[in-house]
Amino acid sequence: MLEHLVQNWTVRKPVAQSRGGIVATQNRVAGEAGARILAAGGNAVDAAVATGLSLAAVEPWNSGLGGVGFMLVYLAKENRVEVVDFGPISPRGLDPADYPLTGGFTSDLFTWPTVKDDRNVHGPMSIAVPGHVAGLTLALETFGTKKFAEVIAPAIELADKGIAVDWYLTLKAATMAKELARYPSTKDIWLPGGFPPVTAAGAPLGRLVLKGLAATMRRLADAGPRDFYEGEVAASIAKDIKAMGGNLALEDLRNYRARIVKPLEVEYRGAQLALAPGLTAGPTMQRALAKLEQVKLQAGGPRADAFLAYARILREGYSERLATMGETSDHRDPSTTTHLNVVDRDGNMVALTQTLLSVFGSKVVLPQTGILMNNGIMWFDPREGSPNSLAPGKRPLTNMNPMIARRNGKAWFAMGASGGRKIMPAVYQITSFLIDHGMSLEDAFHQPRIDASGGETVSVDPRLPERVRSALADAFPTVDTELVVYPTNYACPSAVLTDPNEGTHFGITDVMSPWSGAVAEDGK
Repeated sequence: MLEHLVQNWTVRKPVAQSRGGIVATQNRVAGEAGARILAAGGNAVDAAVATGLSLAAVEPWNSGLGGVGFMLVYLAKENRVEVVDFGPISPRGLDPADYPLTGGFTSDLFTWPTVKDDRNVHGPMSIAVPGHVAGLTLALETFGTKKFAEVIAPAIELADKGIAVDWYLTLKAATMAKELARYPSTKDIWLPGGFPPVTAAGAPLGRLVLKGLAATMRRLADAGPRDFYEGEVAASIAKDIKAMGGNLALEDLRNYRARIVKPLEVEYRGAQLALAPGLTAGPTMQRALAKLEQVKLQAGGPRADAFLAYARILREGYSERLATMGETSDHRDPSTTTHLNVVDRDGNMVALTQTLLSVFGSKVVLPQTGILMNNGIMWFDPREGSPNSLAPGKRPLTNMNPMIARRNGKAWFAMGASGGRKIMPAVYQITSFLIDHGMSLEDAFHQPRIDASGGETVSVDPRLPERVRSALADAFPTVDTELVVYPTNYACPSAVLTDPNEGTHFGITDVMSPWSGAVAEDGK
């Protein structure tokens, strides 16, 4: 039994349905910006870029101009998937000796040893080269139809307006207030008067304006997105980081390039799954699916046999991942990310994961530009001699796992999640719900899950049937873990799906994320 029941309610999210395009994202306001781009004739990539940029203005603690990510693009006419890799790279001037170990470890079994002053976790020395602007620009120029100035316009409008100060924003700022107070430029915005922003009960919602961000976006719209890496914006970024004692330099920005790579293709029970390759969760997902395909699952599930298989395979997969690829989690600073999906009227799809790594990233808002920067250096192992050891000019291992599924030569669904190490288990299980158990998108997203992403115990949603929970407890050390708004005990998934028989599109988002939503271009 749970020692403390946090909630006693039933929560559901509506499914968007349309023959037109749909945007599914963790922030419905940003999704509406993407839906407007679709309604104006844009394709899935145009809408994804508009949504991805808008998230910097309305969900800034998860992603933004100072972040990184991966995008999968399905091109309906060519029936192929491409990957836009705009992952992090450590600065060329980084010296591992500047990150000395203190001899301590965090309490979790699979975490990094402590670095002096936690300088790899927060602050100017935790910042990796941000690829967000380069990645979205490359996707737009290669696969989109709109100009950059057009797709960033909704983000500028939202940045001018500011974020509504509702209970969820207050919660986010309050839970990280100690960390946000470390840096004056961050504290000035996020802790006005020294306290988390709050709207008084019964009063119209206040607005939190991210000082400097709208002006930076306007500069990029006018001068072009490459200004972020070579122009006025780049110079401001480098100057601020140097003044704070960081090691990311103008040369790092100038040399950064996003890249288009081939996806990792996986055959699974008659479906073709495209995953992000390389230093992502994609290879671990591939191996886990291969093992699951060898298991004959009972019909009418998912039943106990399915969850036993999920737990066993995920535990094996993460044990291998930690041993051969390195670990990517640090419980001193919870990981966060955002994921969005788009399908357009022509059947093109996008699965886009973008992140600052931790909640509020490095906790550093650059004074001149208003950009909240990532803390991608935390993705590296600060010890020498591991596959993921900290080094200059290097790409770290990440947990991102965007995916696009095809069946019978057509796109079926696009999916991904936020939630650090918990991402892959969520995408893995929902994929099985859809393929192995024939569930609808709505039912799959409301189906309770488990998490087995590292450590000895398996987290079990207490809403699962008693026979499932008992079977898991007999096989593994388990802990009952509720699905709640805070903390995010499970990953936060979202997806779009096309019914191949009717051509109808569907979209849904994480059930417990207060701001999430799927938006159709026709308003349905």
